Amino acid sequence: MSLSRIFKMSVIASAVAVSASVFAQAESLEPAIKAGKEINQSAEKSQKKIDKISDDIQTRLQQFKAINKEIDGLLVYNKQLDKQIANQEAEMADINDSIDKVSVVERQVTPLMIRMIDGLEQFVNLDVPFLAEERAKRIAGLKTMMDRADIAPSEKFRRVLEAYQVEVDYGKTIEAYTGTLTLDGEERDVDFLRVGRVALIYQTRDGKLSGAWDTNQNQFVELSPEYRTQITKGLRIARKQLAPDLLTLPISAAE
Repeated sequence: MSLSRIFKMSVIASAVAVSASVFAQAESLEPAIKAGKEINQSAEKSQKKIDKISDDIQTRLQQFKAINKEIDGLLVYNKQLDKQIANQEAEMADINDSIDKVSVVERQVTPLMIRMIDGLEQFVNLDVPFLAEERAKRIAGLKTMMDRADIAPSEKFRRVLEAYQVEVDYGKTIEAYTGTLTLDGEERDVDFLRVGRVALIYQTRDGKLSGAWDTNQNQFVELSPEYRTQITKGLRIARKQLAPDLLTLPISAAE
């Protein structure tokens, strides 16, 4: 056998030995590699769990901060409500006190209204007798109202004051209205002219007769024909058929 062949066989044998050795080492390392892979997989799973726990912690921390902020707001709100409740309780105490006083005031106001109505009736009876039926009806309505239980005392008082205001306004206005008057035993249709409370004058529809209320005599007295034009003019002014102007009319003031 030649030397070269022997060398080749030696090299092949060495290679086989090395390969066997490497194979044997690979087989011995395989469990370690497998264990390493398992460790890596376990570590990866553990990391995922850690990340999830961390995310949960962050979420709960944000919720905790939000809840704390809401609690702080509720504390401020409750404190404000406590102040409002205290004020409302004070107002309730004032209202209860006022209610207690209302019954006392009502007992005092009712006699006052009765006296006011009686005084108004007396005033109308002593006043110039214009719109006698209308004014008497108003006073009768006030008296009937006072006996009614379905009308509040405040409304009764308002109506009494309203009646007083109507009487006050009579003294500041001029008015023309129609009515009947007994003249020489005969009932005649006449036009009345009221100038405030200082003059109450009548004139028949044909304009032939006219008269004025005399406060001292407490009756109508006949006027001379010279006033006819002025009375007609006054009636037209009161009916807004003429612009306001000066009038020459008889005035009979009480002494």
